[in-house]
Amino acid sequence: MKNLNPLVYFEIPVNDLDRAVEFYSKVFGYEFERGDIHGNEMAFFPYGDGMPGATGALAKGEIYKPTKDGAVLYLKCDKIYDILKRVTELGSEILFPKTSVPTGGFVAEFEDSEGNRIAVLGD
Repeated sequence: MKNLNPLVYFEIPVNDLDRAVEFYSKVFGYEFERGDIHGNEMAFFPYGDGMPGATGALAKGEIYKPTKDGAVLYLKCDKIYDILKRVTELGSEILFPKTSVPTGGFVAEFEDSEGNRIAVLGD
């Protein structure tokens, strides 16, 4: 199989795109480009052409329903404690504390501004 990393794109459902962009910008320092796909409002995560990994968007539209019960996305970060601190400062809840994983590194999960379960993987 040629493609060992099958994930190429993801969408995180949001109810309030401005609020979600502000949340992710403050927590991770991301800058978003806005657009529209098939009548749905999108804010696209940064993407480096030719770089490894997938990209995605915050997505607002009739079909997008934030939830803690669906797929869990893992976003790479440098310092999990810094991310979790900013998450709680913005009023969101830690769902799974920073915990080591057998393959090395750490994971944690939090609820974003829209009610989604989001995970981070890093130091």
